[in-house]
Amino acid sequence: MKTYELTIDATVENLPQVLAFLEEHLEEADCPMKAQMQLSIAAEEIYVNIAHYAYAPETGQATVRLELADDPSTVCVTFLDRGVPFDPLAKPDPDITLSAEERGIGGLGIYMTKKSMDDVRYEYRDGQNILTLVKRI
Repeated sequence: MKTYELTIDATVENLPQVLAFLEEHLEEADCPMKAQMQLSIAAEEIYVNIAHYAYAPETGQATVRLELADDPSTVCVTFLDRGVPFDPLAKPDPDITLSAEERGIGGLGIYMTKKSMDDVRYEYRDGQNILTLVKRI
């Protein structure tokens, strides 16, 4: 298994750095383009939520860990932060049969993330939010 880590200030301005980090290592691993796009969209959703809410109104750090396994071919992207404990998976999925006006605000990004990944896990351990995205490729 190969593991790569990036630790940066959790600000929206650093999103391009996070996406470039993932793209570089996913391309290096010959990750299919469809899976790369799904991982990038999910990573953007999770990272932006951390940047906006984890430490508000302050700024803290976030770590993005990318693990590439060979058997079976799996990509795990884990986000770690020491912000306010928050489990985005605890909220019920939005009712996508309702119109945008009828639906409550929020939750759609996490819903799309759960649908595009093979597994999404959250835990709060040792003072850290740990959210892991798993994609078989």
